Amino acid sequence: MRKIWAGAFSLIAIYGCSTQTKPEADLSSLPQGIHLVEQVEAASGKVMIPYSKYQLDNGLTVILSPDHSDPLVHVDVTYHVGSAREEVGKSGFAHFFEHMMFQGSKNVGDQEHFRLLTEAGGSLNGTTNRDRTNYYETVPANQLEKVLWLEADRMGFLLDAVSQRKFEIQRDTVKNERAQNYDNRPYGLMWEKMGEAIYPQGHPYSWQTIGYVEDLDKVDVNDLKAFFLRWYGPNNAVLTIGGDIDVDETLQWVNKYFGSIPKGPEVKNAKKQPAILPENRFITMEDRIQQPMVVIGWPTSYRDAGDQMSLDVLASVLGSGTNSYLYQNLVKTQKAVSAGSFHDCSELACNFYVFAMAPAGNKGQLAPLYKELMQTLDEFKSKGVAAERLEQITGMAEANSVFALQSVSGKVAQLAANETFYGQPDRIEDQLEQLRHVSPKTLTAAYNKYINGKNKVTLSVVPQGKTSFAVKKATFVTPERDLPEHQKISEQQLTYRHVEDNFDRSVMPKVAEGVQARLPTLYDIYFNNGAELLGTKTSETPTVVIQFKLPAGERHVPRGKEGLANLTAAMMEQGSASRDVEEIQAQLDKLGSTISVNANTYSTSVVVSSLEKNLAETLSVIEEVLFQPGFKQEDFDRIKQQMIQGMVYQHQQPEWLASQATRQVLFGSSIFARSSDGTNDSIASLTLEDVKHFYRKHYTPNGAQIVVVGDVSKQDIRKQLNFFANWKGEASPLIDPQIVPNLTSRKVYLVDKPDAPQSVVRLVRRGLPFDATGELYLSQLANFNLAGNFNSRINQNLREDKGFTYGASSYFSSNREVGAVVFNAQVRADATLDSIIELQNEMAKFSEHGLTEQEMDFLRLAVGQQDALKYETPGQKASLLSSILTYSLDRDYLQVRNEIVKRVDKVTLDRLAAKWFNPNDYQIIVVGDAKTLKPQLEKLTIPVEELEIIR
Repeated sequence: MRKIWAGAFSLIAIYGCSTQTKPEADLSSLPQGIHLVEQVEAASGKVMIPYSKYQLDNGLTVILSPDHSDPLVHVDVTYHVGSAREEVGKSGFAHFFEHMMFQGSKNVGDQEHFRLLTEAGGSLNGTTNRDRTNYYETVPANQLEKVLWLEADRMGFLLDAVSQRKFEIQRDTVKNERAQNYDNRPYGLMWEKMGEAIYPQGHPYSWQTIGYVEDLDKVDVNDLKAFFLRWYGPNNAVLTIGGDIDVDETLQWVNKYFGSIPKGPEVKNAKKQPAILPENRFITMEDRIQQPMVVIGWPTSYRDAGDQMSLDVLASVLGSGTNSYLYQNLVKTQKAVSAGSFHDCSELACNFYVFAMAPAGNKGQLAPLYKELMQTLDEFKSKGVAAERLEQITGMAEANSVFALQSVSGKVAQLAANETFYGQPDRIEDQLEQLRHVSPKTLTAAYNKYINGKNKVTLSVVPQGKTSFAVKKATFVTPERDLPEHQKISEQQLTYRHVEDNFDRSVMPKVAEGVQARLPTLYDIYFNNGAELLGTKTSETPTVVIQFKLPAGERHVPRGKEGLANLTAAMMEQGSASRDVEEIQAQLDKLGSTISVNANTYSTSVVVSSLEKNLAETLSVIEEVLFQPGFKQEDFDRIKQQMIQGMVYQHQQPEWLASQATRQVLFGSSIFARSSDGTNDSIASLTLEDVKHFYRKHYTPNGAQIVVVGDVSKQDIRKQLNFFANWKGEASPLIDPQIVPNLTSRKVYLVDKPDAPQSVVRLVRRGLPFDATGELYLSQLANFNLAGNFNSRINQNLREDKGFTYGASSYFSSNREVGAVVFNAQVRADATLDSIIELQNEMAKFSEHGLTEQEMDFLRLAVGQQDALKYETPGQKASLLSSILTYSLDRDYLQVRNEIVKRVDKVTLDRLAAKWFNPNDYQIIVVGDAKTLKPQLEKLTIPVEELEIIR
């Protein structure tokens, strides 16, 4: 059963080790200037993350959490500053500054932060929210000192490298990010409108983290410098390091690189500011959508207020999962396409939301849906919640506490956030205890205190020109912003902090000997019914992941029935012949287990995640739903309509339109031109008998593949899968081969998205079917420096040099039969033509001249060191095993790939670059405002065809 957590219940807990561990640090040898604050060791029966906490003389807080299970480390630097610390009229600055932190510092060149860590085989990023900004990296363990050197350099020396040009380029990048993720996305401005209505003007949460473009346009580089000097001191930061570390050595490095950085101005906690609504407010937003939506929000309290946990659980009771009030009353009855609730809680204020999406068309009137929402809340008021439902929520949360132990990054993120906001890195036991004290009485009290009869904001999101669909006429319109006059900051007003060192910071630390990825030990089981199993035992957490892959993919579906495999998979989740989905979901929640069924191109996957102690009971549920599906007509009718409405939602997305255009252009009239989700016509034609027939023909063990990763032995899993071994079935029918017509000419295909502020630009061509170590893999290596990583030529050109886009990349998409090569970017609408020209120029130069020697070195280092990060979690291991089974790969294919990376020569990659990246071999696809774009695109002197998308 698919478990839905609608953002309402954010408890993530870690299950501590069951044995005592001795301290890893020698407390008598702490470096001068570092002080131990506390050390928390693992203890039997405790729900916790072991850690040690230190503070430097300059105020930097350091948290270390060793975990030697994998040869990797995760580093997080969290600064206690987000958009709530911004001044009125300078919104978006905290997020903008996050971008600037990747633009080089005194001893690290422009874009070198990304290049150095990519070259090291690592991954990195940064995020900003209302209350904090964090920067994080996951790298092989031998790269830790380099990461600390990099992070310290931008903490202590960022301003030495800041320039007005870098400032302007990143300002363009942030504008493109806003356009891509807010202005050009359906419903993208919804939360901006809600924030403006719930909070009074000037409240630090009244604007979104992305900010307003008009504010970004006003500021200059000195505003940025002042922001850094105010908030980016070590005394306002938490450095958290987890993974395969030596504590004493790590503390020496921390002290060396961070200890001499002077502290910044004192930072006090901001006062709590829950919103107070003077009246009910109704607001309306017109958008380029087809499915209206209503969102209702009530102010509540603030993070870690005494009743926060009750509000979190109330959100789950009302709107999370099939047993929730809103699902039962609105979704199951088909009055809404989707509905839910969540408690959005931040440091200064929190709000409680309920929402529902109406169907497209004449049924999209929101007034009746609003009435249903409010009646559902009244039903909760009169009925409350059963203790059994709370047991389900608690059971799932406690299981999630174990699952969260699976990644070092997850543990580090929890330690960092809890220290930043509470001064207490490990709060998991406290949170679980709060959860266990939630009762029907506390939920009712929270409901009555914050929701029942209280003032609220109701937002109606309606299609353009259909304001009559709103809940009621708007009573509130965001007032014009009352902004103070912008005061320019002069260089003389800035007070710089200078670092004095006894070593040369310009020398990048040398890297220790390379780490070796620990490939899992595999075992096989072959069943007499034609199924095969590939598994590995891992005891890091008492969990098990099982993936059953049945030969029932969309390629097994007859022409005209596209979407049947997906519809059948969805029906498999609707209960069994003897129990409905609500009963089964209740059982799974108590167990803390999840079951999901999803159709792919060639298979349908049934994925099980369970605590090891509950595996047998979870597998009994699998046996029930797999062998005795309910297949009830009322479920079929509902799921079919949900799929149709789901397609309506997807078809509004610019990227979906570009993907469908790619399929149509490259694969013509073949089956590959259709979306695997189906079309309106194909879904409408499907019947329940189609589903039953597909189930009988293709849900068979003959040819099935099973992957098992977890704390269970080969012998035990063989016994527990006895029900599957006894299943008999015929082989699934063979797939009909497809003839894909060749493209005979080059065109620009234009897909109209009226008034879009951005365009999706794609250059596409036919590619190769999948192979693991042959020409496809070598071509992917050739692409790495062209458009396959952040520092690639195309991304640097379009994003960092020109400011056309938030990001540009390319990829090879392939299955067993066909493939495609796709170069993709969402660009400013006014830069559409220039972006196409730049893409073609970069591709032409690369295909003609190939890679540089420096790019060859970068490729070998970056790709060759990534394996250390690939096998950490059970999910990652399961993905590896699934690929081996799906494509009949050699067990050592990853080692073979590593050898290819070490030995491939420049001549080979240059030859493939010439073969695959000549822009004249590519079709051009543009999704955007046709009336303004067509005259521009005709300047390319390539025929322009307006493409009708198959929906």
